[in-house]
Amino acid sequence: MNKPLILVVEDDKAVRKLITTTLETQGFQYHTAQTGEASILEAVSNQPDIIILDLGLPDMDGIDIIKKVRTWSNVPIIVVSARSEDRDKIDALDAGADDYLTKPFSVEELLARLRVSLRRIRYDSDKLLKDSTVFTNGSLKIDYAAGCTWLNGEEVHLTPIEYKLLCLLAKNVGKVLTHNYILHEIWGSYTNDIPALRVFMATLRKKIEEDSSQPKYIQTHIGVGYRMLRVPEDGKSI
Repeated sequence: MNKPLILVVEDDKAVRKLITTTLETQGFQYHTAQTGEASILEAVSNQPDIIILDLGLPDMDGIDIIKKVRTWSNVPIIVVSARSEDRDKIDALDAGADDYLTKPFSVEELLARLRVSLRRIRYDSDKLLKDSTVFTNGSLKIDYAAGCTWLNGEEVHLTPIEYKLLCLLAKNVGKVLTHNYILHEIWGSYTNDIPALRVFMATLRKKIEEDSSQPKYIQTHIGVGYRMLRVPEDGKSI
């Protein structure tokens, strides 16, 4: 299997060199762009499998690039930025980014985020999700057609809201979903009741996690939102 093509959008020479050297050592193919205009041209022309994107480009804000790419592509976008405020992370994720890595970052952390995106490509493309009626993740199984959930072969009884939350996370496995996105998808645009969301997420975790204090399936991103982790058959989150 060919290594995926990564588009690195970064105008800082030192950071760009760090990222591309890391990709080279792992055998990845990559292209680079130093401006927003060049990044969009690269994305259209070469159809990268993953985009690593800096927000602070000289000609265009990275948020605008995310929005433009999302009009025609569902390619995973990992933001790598010096902007560390929760508001910046939320804006990027709401615009359509899949993950957010704050500078300075470690090579190991970047590779871990890439692995998450690669698993999304491998197991959870939109077409696969739309065509499949059963979602399996570790010991968790959701039968969308029947509206039923099983854990370790035993049916789990969920409330309608808990089930909707679980399905939303499952259909975006590996992707960070912001509080606002989840609230809009589950309750509609008329609510911003994050405390209520936390309560429902806590009750859902009690039903599907063996230890809710050390969740295996649902990861919290404090101040931002939640992500469902991919769990292989050996039961360890990845």
